[in-house]
Amino acid sequence: MANREALRDLQARLASRMQAAKAEGLSISWLAVRAGGKDYLLPLAQSGEIFPLPGVQTVPYSRSWFLGVVNLRGGLYGVVDLAAFIAGAAPARSEQYWSEASVVTLNAALDVNCALLIDSLSGLRHVGAFSGSEPPAEDAPPYFGNCYLDADGSRWQEINLQQLSQMSEFLSISA
Repeated sequence: MANREALRDLQARLASRMQAAKAEGLSISWLAVRAGGKDYLLPLAQSGEIFPLPGVQTVPYSRSWFLGVVNLRGGLYGVVDLAAFIAGAAPARSEQYWSEASVVTLNAALDVNCALLIDSLSGLRHVGAFSGSEPPAEDAPPYFGNCYLDADGSRWQEINLQQLSQMSEFLSISA
């Protein structure tokens, strides 16, 4: 229970910082998240709201990475397991994972009612937080941006949510 309250507090702080960054034009560029044990950067301008994972209504005959649909603030959103979509298979997860997982919606401007399942939030990042970057590998998915390296040597993969949301593979949920 304490973990849920701490997660809600973190989400509230991040939401207020995201709103402030958008309003003031700060140099914060990404929402940093963890999914499937890997670190990702979601462009702040393409990201929406963060929610604790609500009850998901499964959809029959859909792809394994499409978890189902949820009601978020009165809107119906499809939930995509980000790690499973990228890797092609969902990682093993505990019951505790499901009680602590979150979803990040795509910005309404992208015109796709979608929420991405993530393991955890890692805060907001800007270019200055990284020591270097590398272009995506030639065989990388088209929605992969640069890979950024932080001072600890961790690799953060940027994901272009606009490009992802327009891909036919992403939009085709039927199995």
